[in-house]
Amino acid sequence: MSRLKLPTIAPSDITPEAVWQSRRRWLRQAGLGALAAGAGGLGAAASSWADEAPKTLAATPNPDYWLSNKPTSEKDITSYNNFYEFGTGKADPFEYAHQMQTRPWTVSVEGEVARPRIFDIDELLKLAPMEERIYRLRCVEAWSMVIPWSGYSLSALLKAVEPTSKARFVEFTTVMQPDNMPGLRSRIIDWPYVEGLRMDEAMHPLTMLVFGVYGKPLPGQNGAPLRVAIPWKYGFKSGKSIVKIRLLEDMPMTSWAQIAPNEYGFYANVNPGVAHPRWSQATERRIGDGFFAPRVDTLMYNGYGEQVAALYAGMDLRKNY
Repeated sequence: MSRLKLPTIAPSDITPEAVWQSRRRWLRQAGLGALAAGAGGLGAAASSWADEAPKTLAATPNPDYWLSNKPTSEKDITSYNNFYEFGTGKADPFEYAHQMQTRPWTVSVEGEVARPRIFDIDELLKLAPMEERIYRLRCVEAWSMVIPWSGYSLSALLKAVEPTSKARFVEFTTVMQPDNMPGLRSRIIDWPYVEGLRMDEAMHPLTMLVFGVYGKPLPGQNGAPLRVAIPWKYGFKSGKSIVKIRLLEDMPMTSWAQIAPNEYGFYANVNPGVAHPRWSQATERRIGDGFFAPRVDTLMYNGYGEQVAALYAGMDLRKNY
């Protein structure tokens, strides 16, 4: 495999370590708050993934996918999130995701494949060597992070089910647990949450199936027990807590493209030249720097243009936003 040249980030641009969450909320995120709050069985059920997974999550740093500078603090990564199944506030996932049941967990892979299969989470953990990679995350609301993910290229899973010649798209579906996800009571989205990629995007080595962050199992608010990460696209493309993957001949109707097609297109490539109807995408704020810190310029394809620009050669990126 040829060595990929990934973008570097100047030290002055890296989000500094910041502590702004209370001790009580941090203990909850670590799995102890449920006991303090008297949650009992819910805490035990939801923590089983974190209790069992660490022994299987040893990940080797992969220098081909590495931003060498200091990443965003673990507390910021795990306490400032978009996960509307738990609520629309940035702190809602941190507040409620400990309720999510993450054991047992299976993922159905179906559609245009020769070998459809239901994978147990433990099978997926062993499907390919676990790697640690540091990726940039850029959200459509113009905030960004630098995150150390643990996992492997999604292509390893897709190859295992042998896509047919008709497989042109990949669709991801997020779990629905109405008793554990208070945001599902809202009708902002026609649940379940669905996202998708073109087949060549899904097979690109940068597209990652993620099981951990900071060397630990993913917490619920970050998409436990597995999610995808597509670093050159806006964050809403990276489906969390996935339970079904379908390979399709036709482009799937994804959740945000269905709700507001003039705001959220299927491709969602990070592009400073294409503004959201309600705000500019030309600059971004690094989480942890504070609201009054200078904004920085948004990079085309989030800085991964050398690796992925060829996927969109000849396309009108304003029309295919």
